[in-house]
Amino acid sequence: MSQKAKTLILSLFSYFALCNCQCKFAVTNETTKIQGMFVFGSSLVDNGNNNFLEKCKTKANYLPYGIDNVKGPTGRFTNGKNVIDLLGDHLKLPPIPTYKDPTTKGNMILHGVNFASGGSGILDETGVASVKRIRGEEIEKGKGEVMSMNEQIRNLETVTVPELEKQLGCKSNEALSNYLFVVGTGGNDFSLNYFLNFPNNNATLKGFISKLIIRLTQQFQRLYNLGARKFVVMSVYPNGCSPMVLARVPIPPLTGCVETVNIALHIYNTNLRSLLDNLTQKMPGFDNTINPCCEVTTIKEGGNETLCKNGGHACPSRTKFVWFDGLHPTEAVNIVLANKAFASDLDSDVYPTNVKKLMEE
Repeated sequence: MSQKAKTLILSLFSYFALCNCQCKFAVTNETTKIQGMFVFGSSLVDNGNNNFLEKCKTKANYLPYGIDNVKGPTGRFTNGKNVIDLLGDHLKLPPIPTYKDPTTKGNMILHGVNFASGGSGILDETGVASVKRIRGEEIEKGKGEVMSMNEQIRNLETVTVPELEKQLGCKSNEALSNYLFVVGTGGNDFSLNYFLNFPNNNATLKGFISKLIIRLTQQFQRLYNLGARKFVVMSVYPNGCSPMVLARVPIPPLTGCVETVNIALHIYNTNLRSLLDNLTQKMPGFDNTINPCCEVTTIKEGGNETLCKNGGHACPSRTKFVWFDGLHPTEAVNIVLANKAFASDLDSDVYPTNVKKLMEE
């Protein structure tokens, strides 16, 4: 697989296309060869799956989340649209349905499915750590109450692929080459796992990153074996600049970021051939790159400086903020990322091609 892979980087994105196969679709999109998107990852791309996980408490189904969304809070961890919504707008796709929604079946899946789950990571144990740290609860190992990457892919394999083959009348290795596979995961493995020393107390950074890359490679191989050929992979943004991480530092660094965290993430992104090392410095026009827009539950209040307070205040000038809560970007940032992903011709933004050109292949 690696010999055929191409890598594209766009702020948070990388892409690799592995081949171009054909399938006769029941519904044809005349403006693009991309029929839809299958989405995997964590809260950056989750569009509401956690809402349907009964015991999950890592949710964004309350105000001020969704304050700028006409439908209100939907489970997206931002004030409006996330980057998947905006990329779908560029591709002129209908909204990608949420996997756990009971109505996501039949012809609803023809344009793809979103499997992402906030709080999850590349490693299964990251979901356990995220629930424990975000909500401050003692969680039995293996009971993370979020869907890990492995579980998300298993849901595709065992539920969605058989249904899609039935709907399209062809095998997945023919159909799936016409879809984008968007993967946005990895950040929680650092911020809510490695750097909180659970459960990797004895892991070296080099060993931990190696473990992540090996596991992620295995996950990509599973998708490839099903027929996936076009991938958009979100590299990990500098969590060391997030309000959640800065809140844990007694004296905020002069740079506005915790460099120990960012260096680790840069090493990880280098393994993904990413050029990203500091998101906030590459986004002119944002006045506030440090503070969260919404009121977050503080450490003193029993929180983790991560999620917005239920019904809490949100800043009025949301287009000027990079962070909506302690960890997730505002819709304004998502717009910048999606626009660059779709149409930028700058090698510093995207390499070797953008999504607009990709959809024409």
